[in-house]
Amino acid sequence: ASVQSGVLRGEAVCLARDLGNQPANAMTPTQLAAEATRIAKRHRLRLRVLERAELERLGMGLFMGVAKGSRQPPKLILLEYRPARAATQTLAFVGKGITFDSGGISLKPGAAMDEMKFDMCGAAAVLGAMEGIARLKPAVRVVGVIPTCENLPDGAAVKPGDILKSYAGKHVEVLNTDAEGRLILGDALAYAIAQYKPDAVVDLATLTGACVIALGHYASGAVTNNDALLERLVATGKACGDVVWPLPNFPEYGEALKGKYADLQNIGPREGGAITGGLFLKHFVGDVPWVHLDIAGTAWGVKGVGHVPNEGATGVGVCLLMDLARGWSPLSAGGRKRRKA
Repeated sequence: ASVQSGVLRGEAVCLARDLGNQPANAMTPTQLAAEATRIAKRHRLRLRVLERAELERLGMGLFMGVAKGSRQPPKLILLEYRPARAATQTLAFVGKGITFDSGGISLKPGAAMDEMKFDMCGAAAVLGAMEGIARLKPAVRVVGVIPTCENLPDGAAVKPGDILKSYAGKHVEVLNTDAEGRLILGDALAYAIAQYKPDAVVDLATLTGACVIALGHYASGAVTNNDALLERLVATGKACGDVVWPLPNFPEYGEALKGKYADLQNIGPREGGAITGGLFLKHFVGDVPWVHLDIAGTAWGVKGVGHVPNEGATGVGVCLLMDLARGWSPLSAGGRKRRKA
């Protein structure tokens, strides 16, 4: 049984690694959707892929704003596992799927830009976890949500200073087009909560370079609105090797995101950037227990850890999500909520 469990987990992690290691001309949003289709057919999971026209009709202005600069069509991938017996609880796992991130009009420096193919490692983790969960068959309903597109500079691309309207109705002033992951995740989180009514949400994103500076390559930074859920993730990560480290969540940090000409702005000051990046997402989850995991430092570039390759994608988050789902039990009533930002 232990060998079978190890093989299952290894295959799920290696799937995520393989997806992350693909070059951006091969691993496009369309190809990511094709991979989700393969998983759905293999394990009889429910699958919906929302295309550009539907996303525009739904009013996902943040997501569509990021996607405007690319000729690759954006996708919102919705992959659902339902246990054989009726589940009383639902988990939603949301993964950032920017298949290449040039920074958009706020163009990144050329050095190491090739590594921006790894900006979809959150999406890869969710797909790997959904493959593993379908084989583990936990007693909880699990929904994998993946907003995926490219972030490129083009005559139609969103510009610094543009204001976009989100699916949730909030208006966001885009001060830096390279802070795009939080935009697509904001719409995806709000939609997942409205559509599936989850009892808990975890998002994974290669969100900020600031998290790499803060924590290096050996722990994923976490921002939450619910300490009980975070504590469960920390314990799960410690057991499986996907280490999670809590970041503070004080109201003062949230002040930096108040917009000058809109409800919000998509960046705060450079200081505390990993925290303000997570707190931006908090505006789109309401009171649903939620943890944001910034995996920018742990998704690739990790060295000296025995079970992780020294080059390429690590598959971080796959075992964390699988084990969270396998051992899931309802959170205590309301949980212990963090102070609101």
